[in-house]
Amino acid sequence: MARNYVSNSTESSRMFKSNFLEAFSKVHYSVPLFIFVPVILYFSWKALGPGEMVWYNFVGVVSGGLFFWTFTEYFMHRFVFHFTPRGKFMERIHFIFHGVHHDYPNDAKRLVMPPSVSIPLATAFYFLFTVFLSEYYVAAFYSGFMAGYLFYDMSHYALHHANFKSGFWKKLKKHHMQHHYSDASKGYGVSSDIWDRVFDSNETRAPKSNSI
Repeated sequence: MARNYVSNSTESSRMFKSNFLEAFSKVHYSVPLFIFVPVILYFSWKALGPGEMVWYNFVGVVSGGLFFWTFTEYFMHRFVFHFTPRGKFMERIHFIFHGVHHDYPNDAKRLVMPPSVSIPLATAFYFLFTVFLSEYYVAAFYSGFMAGYLFYDMSHYALHHANFKSGFWKKLKKHHMQHHYSDASKGYGVSSDIWDRVFDSNETRAPKSNSI
């Protein structure tokens, strides 16, 4: 099977002719922290303060939001970021969405979602949750969901640029690097491999041979 182009340097590919659009396609990894930590704190306060949610209910609903994020991460990575493009226009869209990251996986400015994408998506998910949950339950659920997203973004940067000693992080990094360098049709989970296990999309390991 022919391999796609992959650059192992930290170089960055230009995506847009317009300098204005190009600037919005790059972001320092710390930017999501400045944007979404206050959001998480606000909605946590809203649930616990005005919402008077007891702590164990709060922990349970936040945990539900975190769990729902893990599925969202997997679903979006597998079916949105890795859709099969047909035609030049869709190939271009695919490259902008995610193809550029696979071509330049070590580009530090394209490892977390730019605010031009993350803010509209976060807003859309908030209003989606309001359809199913009451105001203060939305606040707690959304706090967990956004905490999951933030963990995903920070993890993704770290998996590409940090050296780990912890067995957990080493395993997670190996899982993600196999997605990049071995088989991009496997290993869609980034901050967790739970749904890869559920949907059997982990990379197939060759069986160990028995030596005599």
